[in-house]
Amino acid sequence: MTLFALYQPRDDAGLPRAVGERFSWFAFLLPPLHALLHRHWEQLGLFVLVLAALVLCAKLLGLDAALWLYLPLALGFGFAAPGAERRALRRRGYAPAGHVFAADADRARLAYLENRP
Repeated sequence: MTLFALYQPRDDAGLPRAVGERFSWFAFLLPPLHALLHRHWEQLGLFVLVLAALVLCAKLLGLDAALWLYLPLALGFGFAAPGAERRALRRRGYAPAGHVFAADADRARLAYLENRP
């Protein structure tokens, strides 16, 4: 069971969106591609800046140290992916509608719609 944050469009014209509060393997393995596909521009900018700093530090610290420093960067992006998705939904005009425990996103949306007044 996963905790899902639900977001409803402000005009109630569409279905709610569910964001799972869990680690994102896609964001961990391919951070720039994840940020591009989900339009998380601030995350992409941060990734490019830190990666540029790691490339510059690779000359001072060595390539092995730079590769080991990349691992916490990618791990941080994996854990930060749900928060970035929630911020993106709020920017697109969605309002927080609550939290639901469910097995997947579809069941979370269904549980929200069934318990809605």
